[in-house]
Amino acid sequence: MKDPGQNKISLENRFEALRFFCAIGIAILLSFVIIILVSREPFTALRNLFLGPLSSMRRFGNVVELAITLTFSGLAVAVMFSANQFNMGAEGSFYAAGAVAAMTALGLPLPPVIHPLFAILLGGLTGAVICAIPALLKAKWGASELVSSLMLNYVFFYFTRYFCNTVFKDPDSGYVSTYLLPLTAKLPRIIGGTRIHLGLFIVIAVTLLTVIFIKRTRWGYALIQTGRSPGFAGYSGINTSWVLIYSQLLGGFIAGVGGSVEVLGMYDRFQWQNLPGYGFDGVIVAILARNRPAWVPVAAFLLSYIRIGADRMSTATDVTSEMIAIIQGIIIMLVAAQAFMSRQRQKMLIKEIRSHG
Repeated sequence: MKDPGQNKISLENRFEALRFFCAIGIAILLSFVIIILVSREPFTALRNLFLGPLSSMRRFGNVVELAITLTFSGLAVAVMFSANQFNMGAEGSFYAAGAVAAMTALGLPLPPVIHPLFAILLGGLTGAVICAIPALLKAKWGASELVSSLMLNYVFFYFTRYFCNTVFKDPDSGYVSTYLLPLTAKLPRIIGGTRIHLGLFIVIAVTLLTVIFIKRTRWGYALIQTGRSPGFAGYSGINTSWVLIYSQLLGGFIAGVGGSVEVLGMYDRFQWQNLPGYGFDGVIVAILARNRPAWVPVAAFLLSYIRIGADRMSTATDVTSEMIAIIQGIIIMLVAAQAFMSRQRQKMLIKEIRSHG
């Protein structure tokens, strides 16, 4: 006989998957209607939106390249959100870690394999420190991690940009950027005709490790229980203050690794003059994945596919790429709404109980 607890978990997983794809379907249906209303060539626009990313290896490569980055940021935010910590430091971590990785690559000559690994490790530690500061403020003085992390994003942004634009700035470059990154520090491309790089395997490894950590370790269990009910977790003997800290340390480390991989895999120089926005994109990915690390790559790939399709649609037709904001908003609203398909969930639960009654 099956364990009722396992049956409930299986039911929840099936329901969340059903709700996720229903939300996507409704958003796509509404996008059909909107595009038909605003475009003089709606079917061409729709074809480019949904089939454009598959029209060439280069465009599909763009989807995978963006999905790598979004997966890192989504995992970082999902880990922190799972502990009910609304730390937005992933944005600053992503930027600062990418800058630190670039400065490490430029200032510290190392052998080819060790060079990028060491730069990525330092970038990850940078991200961990940035996200740990709001966590410590929250644990020590009860300061809002949302407010402190948003403010610290700009502190670390301007701090790291100063070094990139002064000490490591290339005066011969036609735009504001660092010197060329040495080839020994770059992540090699793995698929010809695209810019897909070794970061693909790194993000797969990070995803698997995150899933194992959350699902198979007592620290992951404590993190989830603290996120669900801090009071109950505290009464059961869990050190909730420590959980708040290490959840944000881990999330910041993942964001830092993501920023480092993005810079070393996609760029010849560090050239970001503004926050890249990937940390905030991670919030969208985490919401779509319902803070489940195993679902993050799926949500990241979906968002990446839609964005690349929207870019293709905007260049080939009269529909602007801002259309993607409408689709994103509808999907997030439906996925985040607890009441969406609640009646169907109740019916699935009753059916499951009867079938095992």
